[in-house]
Amino acid sequence: MAKRRREVETTEYLAMVRRLLRAAGQRVGNADEVELAELVELRDHLETAISDAVAIQRVWGRSWAYIARGLGTTRQAAQQHYGKATPR
Repeated sequence: MAKRRREVETTEYLAMVRRLLRAAGQRVGNADEVELAELVELRDHLETAISDAVAIQRVWGRSWAYIARGLGTTRQAAQQHYGKATPR
C-alpha cells in the first residue's frame, strides 16, 4: 500500500479557497459581464487543479479505486477521465 502523504493544512486551505470563491461570486454579482466571464474561467482552472492532483496521487502510487473515492465516482470513470493526466 502506498504511503499516506497528507498535510494537515490542506483541509483548512481548501476551506479558505471555498470562502474566496463564494465571496468572488457575490462581488461579481455586483459587477459586469467582464468579471462574470473571468469567474466562469475559474472552472477551467479548477479542472486543471483536479487533473494535477490526480496525476500527482498516481505518482505517489494511489490506486484508481482510491482516487475514485475522492472524486465521488467509479474507478473506471476516474481512469477514463483522468488517465492521461500529467502534473503541470
